[in-house]
Amino acid sequence: MRKYTKEENSWMIYDWGSSAFTVIITTAIFPIYYKAQATEAGITGANSTAYLGYTIAIFTFILAMLGPILGTIADYRGLKKRFFISFMGLGIFSTFALVFVPEGQWLLLLIFFTLASLGSTGANVFYDAFLVDVTKDKRMNSVSARGFGLGYIGSSIPFVLSITIILLAQQGFLPINSTTASKIAFLITCLWWAIFAIPIIKNVQQLHYIEREPKPIKQSFKRLLQTLRNIRQYKYLTIFLIAYFFYIDGVGTIISMSTAYGTDVGLSSTVLLVVLLVTQVVAAPFAVIYGKLANRFSAKVMLYVGISVYMVVCVYGYFLETAIDFWIIAMLVASSQGGIQALSRSYFAKLIPKQNANEFFGFYNIFGKFASITGPLLLGATAQITGKSNAGILSLIVLFLIGMVILYFVPSDKKLDEYTQPISK
Repeated sequence: MRKYTKEENSWMIYDWGSSAFTVIITTAIFPIYYKAQATEAGITGANSTAYLGYTIAIFTFILAMLGPILGTIADYRGLKKRFFISFMGLGIFSTFALVFVPEGQWLLLLIFFTLASLGSTGANVFYDAFLVDVTKDKRMNSVSARGFGLGYIGSSIPFVLSITIILLAQQGFLPINSTTASKIAFLITCLWWAIFAIPIIKNVQQLHYIEREPKPIKQSFKRLLQTLRNIRQYKYLTIFLIAYFFYIDGVGTIISMSTAYGTDVGLSSTVLLVVLLVTQVVAAPFAVIYGKLANRFSAKVMLYVGISVYMVVCVYGYFLETAIDFWIIAMLVASSQGGIQALSRSYFAKLIPKQNANEFFGFYNIFGKFASITGPLLLGATAQITGKSNAGILSLIVLFLIGMVILYFVPSDKKLDEYTQPISK
């Protein structure tokens, strides 16, 4: 395969920068910082956790509902980049604002966290949709996978820098307290994100679009309703989204519950952060490997491989007892999480009408967001009924099995031209 184009590289390098938000703000440092600030303000641990959970649910629901609507409007010529930059700007500015929130102001932290998360996840809807503009169908597996790989590596650099500053502050090697150190981590995040967003802003353009019409908002709603009414027209796309809903639910649940399992086997927060870092590093090359193997065997085959690995994780997780078991599970997850996400994105991009990419990636976002509901409920219910938390992760195998069975009914991405016809609106 020839080298990557300027547009492809610009698109991929954005993941290098924006993934810092996912690791530092969503997953690792901000939740710990928020909990400390809430505790200082007299909020109990249970309540502060609940408030954070409510916040995540709120912005997830908002974006899931807005995704297809905004995406349909953004399909008009020249609007995709405007929406992308607007959401990205909201995310970067709100992350920067976290630096100036006074100590103990936990509610203000949650407000800016909500805005930052809306900006980050909203920008990703349009970022994903730009995949159809920067590359051809036959290169999508590699480009999508390499984007995920760069994201894992790129996010590790500011994460290591941030953790180093925090640890040095805690040990007294830096003349700052932990609060200031955490705020420096937030500053590093928004700067890293902003700097590596420059190439996509400069070099990537919307190539597939719909010409603007009078009353564009009204027409956008009409197109969205038309899509919903004629959903049977998109047979394989619909089947794939249903399969995606189930298996990505299992993936997301395992990732989100990983620290809880680590705590259960007695791992300290420092060790958990190290495991998270190693997982990021290991996931990077595996995401690229999945892309290369998908070009040879097809994305569908490699999705089956990734789902199978996660089913092994579910079985192994049932017998989780030691820190070594946790490390093994973490490495198994690292081997496939990027590959599954990257190839799901590239397969979906090949199915959709490119001039309506934003609208359809809005639906893709809905399925991905609402998929984060079923898994945790299944896991929690199973754990309560059996009285064993390990039984909860075993129950997730049901989601992977359902996803695998439904995926059988979509064609290989190497044969999509034989099954799909151009869709016009």
